[in-house]
Amino acid sequence: MRILFLNGPNLNLLGQREPEVYGNQTLADIELAVRRRAEERGVTVDFRQSNIEGQLVTWIQEARGEFEAVVMNAAAYTHTSVALRDAIAATELPVVEIHLSNVYSREEFRHRSLIAPVCCGVISGFGMYSYILGLEAVINVNATRTVKK
Repeated sequence: MRILFLNGPNLNLLGQREPEVYGNQTLADIELAVRRRAEERGVTVDFRQSNIEGQLVTWIQEARGEFEAVVMNAAAYTHTSVALRDAIAATELPVVEIHLSNVYSREEFRHRSLIAPVCCGVISGFGMYSYILGLEAVINVNATRTVKK
């Protein structure tokens, strides 16, 4: 199984940006932890990050046929991007939305996700562990989809 991890704007600044909200781990630290867990689970992961909305849309579109699932931290685009929402809906792949912080304990504008309705689930508020939970979720969702076929 191949899983694509997509990371949106400003996540390249993890470890430097608002550590009281996002923690001290860098995106490289998170990627290493996810790769270790993925190896234990016998799956392959591909990690990507972009500050550019269109690049994320392109990667989602290209995921079909190359990956079995996507785990996505769309960051601020979660709350603003109809383009990401439409790309996710078009792939027909299971996508899990993740966030490091608990978006519901933050500013009200973060309480609404435009992509959640087209994702199979949302994980929020567990810091770096949100990524591990996202990995486990798509592995389990994919296993369920395979059994139903």
